[in-house]
Amino acid sequence: AGVRASADLSSDRMNAKIRTAQMMKVPYMLVVGDRELENETVSLRRRDGVRQNGMPVGEFMELAVSRIRSRSSDL
Repeated sequence: AGVRASADLSSDRMNAKIRTAQMMKVPYMLVVGDRELENETVSLRRRDGVRQNGMPVGEFMELAVSRIRSRSSDL
């Protein structure tokens, strides 16, 4: 679907990983911690600070594919 992604699987704490991604100016962060795994959800963080927590995985996938197809930079 034309999506470039990478995962930080290091042993760093979640806050450190988020801070690193922000410093790298990553446009979108998909946060999946223990709580998200248990609930089958994701937390989306955009570079502009907008957050969407507890989004069902299927809903995120539909949103992402829709935005990619429309070439919108707004997730």
